[in-house]
Formats: sequence, structure tokens, C-alpha cells
Amino acid sequence: MAKRRINVRGIIYGNGTLLAQQLKPGSDGVERNYWCTPGGGLDECESLHQGLAREIIEETGIIPTVGKLLFIQQFHDGEKEQLEFFFHITNAKDYETIDLARTSHGVREVKQVEFIDPKNHNILPAFLQTINIQDYIENNRPVFIYNELIN
Repeated sequence: MAKRRINVRGIIYGNGTLLAQQLKPGSDGVERNYWCTPGGGLDECESLHQGLAREIIEETGIIPTVGKLLFIQQFHDGEKEQLEFFFHITNAKDYETIDLARTSHGVREVKQVEFIDPKNHNILPAFLQTINIQDYIENNRPVFIYNELIN
């Protein structure tokens, strides 16, 4: 049976920029030359909102106000299926200053974190470079589903 990892990620967006992080190299020592939004894998029996709050607090030290579900991504990373849920974090102004030294995981996992223009950076998932994030936040649009598993 194939393994599946469920991930939760925050979309912290303001003034045309998205809070993103560059992660430190993994245990394999390989550099990660991309940006990603804060978040990570759910613990067993953890709800989506609980897991998202825990992950964002671990990585930024700031308590998120979780809003609506914006995007879902499904893909296979070569080892297992990944299913990711991207929620709007409504208190974006609280993230203007982040001190990684005051976090439980930030110094260990995150190389840098800042608001970036997703159109001008290599951010994963790649659809964040082209999708109108503001439109999904402000309007009653259906959840955007990106599925790499469809043949």
C-alpha cells in the first residue's frame, strides 16, 4: 500500500507579497534552492487547523488566525504521495517581523523567511508563481486543486 503524507501550509499574503521561507539543507545535505510557505506534516490524529497552527508557531513563533481553505495540491515526491492543504492566514501584519531565534524549529529548519513577490522567485508549489492569490482570498472562488497524479 502506498504511503501518503498530509501537509498543511499557510498563505500569509499582503501588499502583493507572500510570506515564504528558504529551508536549510535536509539530512541528505542537498541545498533547497526554492522558497515555500510555512507549514508541514500533520501528526497522527491531528486536525488540519491544529496542525497548521502548530507548524506555523514552530517556524515563526507567531500564532496564526486560520481562515478559509484556498488551495489543495496532490503529487508524488518519488517516495510517497503528498497531499497539501493551503489555508489563508488572516493576520498577515503579525508576521512582518519574525525572530527565528525565538522559535522552536525556525533556527534548525529555516535559512531565511520574508515576504517575497511569488512571481519573481522560485517558489513551490509552482502554481503560486502564477495564480492570483489576492483573488482567491477576497472572492468566493472554489478551492483551487492542483493534482499531478492525474495522467
